[in-house]
Amino acid sequence: MIDKKLLDILACPLCKSPLHYDKVADELICRADRLAFPVRDDIPVMIEDEARQLSSEEVDALYQ
Repeated sequence: MIDKKLLDILACPLCKSPLHYDKVADELICRADRLAFPVRDDIPVMIEDEARQLSSEEVDALYQ
């Protein structure tokens, strides 16, 4: 689980947009870039090559 204070200051490393924490998948989501950054051992992995591409349906489902 990501600390609320940490989540408040984290931003997408590519576009600097705010990130959404998906507790179920344990990922940080950038809606603008449609990327999901993994969280491993409570540490966000903010590397573009480690992120997975999200479909528009996945992004829309997170924000409903």
